[in-house]
Amino acid sequence: MDLEIHSDFTKVNLDEMKDIYVSVGWTKHSNEMIKQVFEASNVFAFVTLNGRVVGFGRAMSDGVFNAAIYDVLVHPEFQKQGIAKRIMEYLLAKLSKVSCVHLISTTGNEDFYKKLGLKKTKTGMARYLNPILASEYLE
Repeated sequence: MDLEIHSDFTKVNLDEMKDIYVSVGWTKHSNEMIKQVFEASNVFAFVTLNGRVVGFGRAMSDGVFNAAIYDVLVHPEFQKQGIAKRIMEYLLAKLSKVSCVHLISTTGNEDFYKKLGLKKTKTGMARYLNPILASEYLE
């Protein structure tokens, strides 16, 4: 498998990214939304196989004190092959000098992130406008 990992958003296909979102059940992401959230982010990891996007992740950071990692996704055809781990390692390396890196795990993936050195927070707070997400993630 000839996987490449890079951070060039201009080299990725939005339709392929949307397909990955849909493949993991995140069906509300339009190409325009994907473009907007990635353009608002400043740290990226894209994994491609023969030029096709098979996984990605993104982060927003001030470069010094804080960062937040979002949307670490791998198409189900390519899961369980270490791709998500490579994405996280790539993002964490890019954020290695940032004091605090936050991430909200999707339910059931907490152990994956623990293996990468992330820990639960004592004071994490959030607000969700979607009541389904609020009931899943908020105490």
